[in-house]
Amino acid sequence: MSRNGDVEQENAPTAESSTRTRRRGDPFLIACKGFSLVTSLAAILCIVANALSAVLSFKHGSDFFDGIFRCYAVLIACFVVLAETEWSFIMRFSKVLEYWAGRGMLQIFVAVMTRAFPDYFGERRDLVLFQSIASYLLLACGLIYVVSGALCIGFLKRARQKQQISREQAAKDLEELERRKEELEQLLLAERV
Repeated sequence: MSRNGDVEQENAPTAESSTRTRRRGDPFLIACKGFSLVTSLAAILCIVANALSAVLSFKHGSDFFDGIFRCYAVLIACFVVLAETEWSFIMRFSKVLEYWAGRGMLQIFVAVMTRAFPDYFGERRDLVLFQSIASYLLLACGLIYVVSGALCIGFLKRARQKQQISREQAAKDLEELERRKEELEQLLLAERV
């Protein structure tokens, strides 16, 4: 009987173990946040590459339409970065970005815009290399998003986020109840004395 009591005590969660578990987090959600960070960085690289191309296009006056095209690419790439933050205002504004396939298609579009109109004359090889790196990074992220969206990974992520939020709320409620229990026990002891 004492053996069963020991087993029950070992399996019983303590406040310390629940705090430790809560701090650790879900590895899947951490991986998703890391991938979102990489995607944001790739989109920022596309912003820089397109902004440099736009400035050079307007500065030299060689191709005014290329400069306008690059400005649109900068605006859409900024929207990609905002979408990766999953800001509730952006998500309400564009429901298609809640789904990973839609987000991936937008990223692929920005990557193609960044790669479009390369410098064929070879005057700015460093800028063309920078554009290529930025566009291929964002293209790879976009393809991963589209494939993940087809595999319903985004749905899994949202479900795990809801589960984590409810778990955190339950832990907060438990801490509040324990604090209230201690207060009531103190009041009960004070009344007995």
